[in-house]
Amino acid sequence: MKMRKTDVRLIETDRFPFEFLSRLAERESWRKEIHRPVSHLHKWWATRLGSVFRGILLGCTLGEQADLAEEFYRSHSFANVTVFDPFMGSGTTVSEAHKLGFTALGRDINPVAVDSVRVALGPMDWPKIKRAFANLSGEVGEKLCALYRSTDSQSCPCDVLYYFWVMQVTCPECSHSVDLFPSWVVARNAFPNRKPDVRLVCPGCGTIFRGLNSQKRVSCPSCAKSFDPEQAIAKGTKATCQQCHRTFRILESIGGKRPNFRLYGKLVLTPNGEKEYLPANDEDRRAYGECTQRLAEELARGSISLPTLALENGFNTRQAMSYGFRSWRDFFNERQLLALGWLQTAIAKIADLPTRNVLLTLFSGLLEFNNLFASYKGEGTGAVRHMFSHHILKPERTPIEANVWGTPKSSGSFSTLFRSRLRRAVEYRLAPTEVNRDGHAKGVVCSLPFTGEVRPWPEDRLFSPRAIYLSCGDSAVTELPDGSIDLIVTDPPFFDNVHYSELADFFHAWQQLSRGEKADNTTRRAAEVQDADVDSFASKLRAVFRECKRVLKDDGLMVFTYHHSRNEGWEAVADAVLGAGFIVVNSQPVKSEMSVATPKSQAKEPIQLDIVLVCRKANTGENREPASPREALASARAKLGRLDAAGFKLSRNDRKIVLFGQLLSTLRDRAAAATIAERVKDELAHLDESLGPASGGTTAGSTRRLAEGEPTLFDSIDPDAAEAGE
Repeated sequence: MKMRKTDVRLIETDRFPFEFLSRLAERESWRKEIHRPVSHLHKWWATRLGSVFRGILLGCTLGEQADLAEEFYRSHSFANVTVFDPFMGSGTTVSEAHKLGFTALGRDINPVAVDSVRVALGPMDWPKIKRAFANLSGEVGEKLCALYRSTDSQSCPCDVLYYFWVMQVTCPECSHSVDLFPSWVVARNAFPNRKPDVRLVCPGCGTIFRGLNSQKRVSCPSCAKSFDPEQAIAKGTKATCQQCHRTFRILESIGGKRPNFRLYGKLVLTPNGEKEYLPANDEDRRAYGECTQRLAEELARGSISLPTLALENGFNTRQAMSYGFRSWRDFFNERQLLALGWLQTAIAKIADLPTRNVLLTLFSGLLEFNNLFASYKGEGTGAVRHMFSHHILKPERTPIEANVWGTPKSSGSFSTLFRSRLRRAVEYRLAPTEVNRDGHAKGVVCSLPFTGEVRPWPEDRLFSPRAIYLSCGDSAVTELPDGSIDLIVTDPPFFDNVHYSELADFFHAWQQLSRGEKADNTTRRAAEVQDADVDSFASKLRAVFRECKRVLKDDGLMVFTYHHSRNEGWEAVADAVLGAGFIVVNSQPVKSEMSVATPKSQAKEPIQLDIVLVCRKANTGENREPASPREALASARAKLGRLDAAGFKLSRNDRKIVLFGQLLSTLRDRAAAATIAERVKDELAHLDESLGPASGGTTAGSTRRLAEGEPTLFDSIDPDAAEAGE
């Protein structure tokens, strides 16, 4: 299908059905890795929803009278249309474009993103992968499992699912070792109103015993010590010594040196298949000491390699560095380093290159569940809360150590991720599904299967139909021919948001070992669009957009998603768009992240929407007259009304960004960008008066139902997938 020069696309009009997409996005957002497993084979931050980007791509291609709800579930083959994503990230745009038959090009400045997408979309021979996994299981798998063996309460040999650790510091007054327990609760159920049982650790003797979630006072069955389960030692930035009772600042006690961790408990799988919480014993501590000694021997022989890359000071690394984590190797204890070193070495010896790359990518994904920043979620969902659940490097005071190879009841282990994460991705590639509009758990198969082929970056405009082209580098300099691209569809970094490269170095520190690269090579680049300074952010984003204008055909669209709560974030993006030679012709609000995601649940006015900004080249004769401010505000009010009618209860910041997005369509020069902030402020005041207080961003009661332990969409997930710890 070719797009005619005079076409007005559906996404440019107010007929674009963003409510339909938002309903699908709401369903997908609860378990993105289930509905879009190819985009979640490896961790990347701010991964956007595939349903939304499928809808965007269709809206960019279909005519203004098209019915998106019907076209969404049809098979398409836009073989003569090229789509380019200059901020590829996890590859959502490329993946969705490939399913629709587009020729897709993706570029990112970070090698961790590019490598994971290249593997996720590249060749996967499932029989070969299964044979390689079986060989690993019979060799290194047995060695890893032996590291996680102990005894149960009846002294019977058993597998350990998880070891429990607590961070220790020294009291500055009496030099006593202080355990930084934030509470004495070891484990809760994810739905405490339905299952109120908890496990408590006694602050006196260390016994782990049953309690109830609502209890304010308990007595230890072993030593009779009475205590409040929620009143522990560490609270916020301070801790209280149990020996001398002095309260002190934790960071002052740490003094820039990584703190020690004490092994205090374990969850074992008994021979009859039952789970049992127990305190750690002398044999457990002796076994850990043997791992420490064995690790030193392996390193001395050079039989395994470990990361040497140091952390660099930055927004996301500063907190970890203040706790004494100076190298990415510091993020693991000695048993984890031994197990991970063995496993990576064994995978690197696999002869078949595509199979090796797939399993090395799975290994890299394993890292986020097996480190000293991972914590215990308890029973009811995947037990391991991975280290990036807060989108920052937050030191964990009670980390969990999972069984690296795993058991059938493990979370966050290599074998579990193989059975869930990798298997789902392979199956999805063969028969890609879409979220069912009727709310059924089973997806609808309506897309072309993946080819499993990724090509090198093209040197001319002779793109092959439905090919995938990927490259790593600065998207301000793509080396693509002038006017060779039909559509730019992307999700650029948000101003002053997560600094991806600072976090990606955690994976890169291990990945470069198997590639034989320089061990201290960081992914940080001066050109990455990730700045806290508004002028730097706008300048770098403008440079990428200017390159997009060069490679885009005159009748092409540049469409990207964006949101920001601060006025400067909108002024910066307006500066970048207009300064690059584009104009905004319309904007569309759509659902973005899951409403109860951790960063949102902690925000006073959480943003649950993305604004889809639809841009054309300025001065090409293809553009309509700009909307007047009155027309733009009327359109914004209408769109807010449509979302409200569809059941989306919006926060004040949601309203704000809808206004900003629509008012951008009134601008034709950079100087006018700063003027829209006052209009947004006035209109917000009007909306507050007419509509009443915003809802805080909950969607259709989902947050309330989750908090109260009632059934939600979350309950429809695959139990095996939940055990993957994803």
